[in-house]
Amino acid sequence: MPNAGSADRIAVVRTYLELRQRPPQQDISWPPAVTLRREPPGSLALARALYAAVGRQYHWYDRDAWPDEQLAAYLREPNVEFWVLRESDQPIGYFELGRDAAGSVEIVYFGLVAGAVGKGLGKRLLQAAVDTAFGDGASRVWLHTCTLDHAAALPNYTARGFVPFRTERYEVDRT
Repeated sequence: MPNAGSADRIAVVRTYLELRQRPPQQDISWPPAVTLRREPPGSLALARALYAAVGRQYHWYDRDAWPDEQLAAYLREPNVEFWVLRESDQPIGYFELGRDAAGSVEIVYFGLVAGAVGKGLGKRLLQAAVDTAFGDGASRVWLHTCTLDHAAALPNYTARGFVPFRTERYEVDRT
């Protein structure tokens, strides 16, 4: 739990983690009616909805300031992939991959909507993100999490083999 830096601020620790080699592949079996699919670049409304549904409770606000044109252009970039997890066609989670020219892939965003948490889907979704990144030739997969994220986030990442390589401290408004 973050400690308050002041009455209006929350102290946060951000941890950066990486995989330098592909872990042994595991069969990912989804429960009935659960599917994972890469979305086409034009899924702006879905991207915004999932960003809010997954991240609002964890202080995800960065993209709220992006105008639609900026987000749409970003999602059309050839090095960006947006994958959506659905149950009976209802979006329940997602991950976003961002590739760089050196072969590194960042899991930019990753998460589940509140109603999907606690069902074992997070570890499967993370494994799918890792498999997708390495399957497309990544030399390294990395991400970051912080003390504002779900309490299971960091343990999920380390259980899949991610190793911390940097931490930083900062403060955010309580809003």
